[in-house]
Amino acid sequence: MSYADLTVDDPNPLKRWIQGRRYSDAVRVLRETRGAGLTRVLDFGTGDGEFLRRVGYDPAIQLTGYEPTPALLEEAKRKLARLPGVILVDKLEHLKPEAFDYVFCMEVFEHLPEKEAGDAIEAIWWHLAPQGLAVVGVPHELFIPALLKGIFRMSRRYGAFDAGFRNIIAATSGRAPSERPVSELAPGVNYHPHHLGFDFRLLERRMLKRFKVIRRWFSPFPPLGAFLNVEVYYLLRKIPDKP
Repeated sequence: MSYADLTVDDPNPLKRWIQGRRYSDAVRVLRETRGAGLTRVLDFGTGDGEFLRRVGYDPAIQLTGYEPTPALLEEAKRKLARLPGVILVDKLEHLKPEAFDYVFCMEVFEHLPEKEAGDAIEAIWWHLAPQGLAVVGVPHELFIPALLKGIFRMSRRYGAFDAGFRNIIAATSGRAPSERPVSELAPGVNYHPHHLGFDFRLLERRMLKRFKVIRRWFSPFPPLGAFLNVEVYYLLRKIPDKP
C-alpha cells in the first residue's frame, strides 16, 4: 500500500478531501506570502512528494524535498519524475544551513517521539534563512475533533490504540494518552504510527523556544477555531541566536 493510498487516494471521500485541503492550505500560504525573485522551498518530511507536486513547476521557485525513509523517498522520486528541477535528499547533511526561504513541515511532528521532535525543530531552524518563514501543519487530536476522529477510526479498526474507547475519551477530555506505541519506519527511524496521543499545545511550547509565531489557524474551517477543525497550522519566523 502506497502513502497516497492512505492519504489523497483513501477510499473515504471525506478523508481524501481533508488531505487535499491540507496541501491546498500550504500552497496558498506560499503563493500569498512569497516576494519577488527566486524562492527556495524545503519540504521537510516530504513523504511521497505530494506537496511539491501541487506547488508545480515555476522557474522562480526552487523545490527541495527531504525524506529519510527509503520507501517514501522512492515514491516521491516516481511521483515527481516529470517535475523539472526538484531536488530530493535523504540526509540533512546534503543541505546547506540557512539555505531556504520557506521550510514546510506537514503531517510530520505527530509521528515523532520526543527526541526526534526536538531534532526536527532544530533542523528546521538551522536550514531556514534569517528572514525566512516556516509553515508547520499538524492534526488536532483533542476535544471534539478527537471524538469525531475516534468514531471514524473505530469504524475501521476497533480496538487499536487509536480506536479504543478509553484512549478516545481521554483525548476528548483534553488529556492525550502519553504512552504511545513506537515503531521503526526504517532502520534507525523511530516514529509513532498513530496520531492519537499527539498534543499540538506541547509542540507549540517547544517551537516557541526557537520561533516566533506569526500566525496560527485551524483548518479546514478557520472561523470555527479549535471547535470542529481537524488541523492546526503555524506560520513561524526563526528567533536568531543571541551573539
